[in-house]
Amino acid sequence: MKCDRCGERIPAGEEVVYGGKTLCEVCYMHTLSPLRACDPWAVRGAQTLSKLGQSYTSLSEMQENILKVLRETGGITAELLAQRVALSKYELERQLATLRHMEKIRGKMQDGVKIVCLWED
Repeated sequence: MKCDRCGERIPAGEEVVYGGKTLCEVCYMHTLSPLRACDPWAVRGAQTLSKLGQSYTSLSEMQENILKVLRETGGITAELLAQRVALSKYELERQLATLRHMEKIRGKMQDGVKIVCLWED
């Protein structure tokens, strides 16, 4: 059996039917927990945690790497950023959503192209 979303093979008994589609476990979790880069409650939570101190808002190594690339480039498309940090599109979106909630990054239009840049740019 194959996942209707990603096309990967699903071992027998591990498929999940949701919304009329047969999904693998990963796609089922992505469906239940969609990314929301613009989430006011997540931003508020990140702001509250940052007031409590550094130990609550530490960045992962990958998040630090993303910020480093954005500092070096001054802003870059998500596609190029994914290549530079060797992440899948989905994993990059997850990291970007977290950094957006922490007000470390944002998106903007530059010459008609959407880029990811540092919050303070």
